[in-house]
Amino acid sequence: VPVAIAGVMGGETTEVDGSTTNIVLEAAIFDSVVIRRSARSQSLRTEASSRYERGINQAEFPLALARAVALITELAGGKVVSQTTAGVLATEQRVVKLRYARLQEVLGRVKEGTIPRDKVESILQALGCELVARDTDWDVTIPPYRQRDLEREIDLIEEVARLYGYDQFCVELPTKTQPGYLSTPEKLKRQLRSLLRSIGLTEVVQYSLVSSTGTELVINNPLFKEYSALRTNLVAGLIDACSYNVSQSNGVLNAFEIGRVFHYQSEQISEAEMVGGILGGDRYLTGGWTHGGKIPNLSWYEAKGLLDSVLSALNLKAEYRATSNYSNLHPGRTATLWLDGQELGYFGQIHPQLAISKDLPREVYVFEVSFNLLLDILSKTAALTTKFQAYSTYPAVNRDIAFFISDNITVAELATVMSKVGGDLLTGVELFDQYQGENVPSGQRSLAFSLAYRAGDRTLTDEEIEPVHQQIRDTLVNNFQVTLRS
Repeated sequence: VPVAIAGVMGGETTEVDGSTTNIVLEAAIFDSVVIRRSARSQSLRTEASSRYERGINQAEFPLALARAVALITELAGGKVVSQTTAGVLATEQRVVKLRYARLQEVLGRVKEGTIPRDKVESILQALGCELVARDTDWDVTIPPYRQRDLEREIDLIEEVARLYGYDQFCVELPTKTQPGYLSTPEKLKRQLRSLLRSIGLTEVVQYSLVSSTGTELVINNPLFKEYSALRTNLVAGLIDACSYNVSQSNGVLNAFEIGRVFHYQSEQISEAEMVGGILGGDRYLTGGWTHGGKIPNLSWYEAKGLLDSVLSALNLKAEYRATSNYSNLHPGRTATLWLDGQELGYFGQIHPQLAISKDLPREVYVFEVSFNLLLDILSKTAALTTKFQAYSTYPAVNRDIAFFISDNITVAELATVMSKVGGDLLTGVELFDQYQGENVPSGQRSLAFSLAYRAGDRTLTDEEIEPVHQQIRDTLVNNFQVTLRS
């Protein structure tokens, strides 16, 4: 029959009352971790459990037992009938090596110059430690009642400093001070925050813990169901925050966050710092009075332009590639961003079904880019060096080019190729017309671009422009099988 929860609480059937004449006095030592788990599992905290949880002095165990027997014998008239010992007490003592040179290095100078060796020995011996000298060092045997707090060499050094007296140490400033500075990651963070605020976004800070939907990294011992997993992206939290903002009649939230996300990589949990944002509301804060009381919707190109302005301020130009790999984004209005052949992140409009489920307008856009990749690119010497270029005082010469092309080829691909072929003379590529319908072959569309040619030291002539323009036309025909219209 169970009589007690060992080290926590005794049972009712074995308790002592006024009629008790015979007592079985038990003295035991329990493992602190086991007692802590037992008390927590039963939601029962007692005087015994609190003492065992902190650990007790095993060396004084026989003395405590003898004292209890003596008190019962002396005060209650008890008589010892028999006494039995089960098990063997742990008598192993901890020995810690203390180096005199290390003590001087950590504590520094004192008013006497250095702490004398004999003073170090007297302080430790006063604490009950036994010392054995080994050249300039000591082997220090820790007394049983201090084994829980004197575990390392630095603990002994701390005790020497405390008992020697902190007022005995010299207070000196360093001989040479160094000016403070911001690290490259911190400088980039502050610059990013400033740029994102400048386009009308408000910084938010959200929990890294989220509710589990099956794709996140689940925590083994969550405090609440709502915080049972680690987030894998910033966008989901920003969309929820935007939905809450709308439900409170505050309009669409224009916000950004710089934070960490977590995911599995080679069966190991890894983390990465990301920059996420959401936009689509009234970024001018006019309340719609300039548009008859209606807040104008933000178009895909306007939202993209805001993100591009941030990248341009960092002297970066991202390439956009259409994608449909993100289930929470519009499959026809989502693109990945690429820099130096590496995927920086993504940008797109939220999926219409998600917008309906969150009671959001459809014209809401999100982006998420890798802060670590931005840091790698911007940390290069070339990126850190500011380059100045004189503004050309000579006018640009514009040439138009129009053609039929397959729907599968993006404008970004065409603009990239034209800029590369045009070289230094081609300073601008702008799409100004797109048409699908009558007189356009099935599966194709009609595109028209305006190309700007300019030199910094002269006005370009037709003889200089025409060969470059013709080379662009030939490249489009050969690489993309376009049908030229002009």
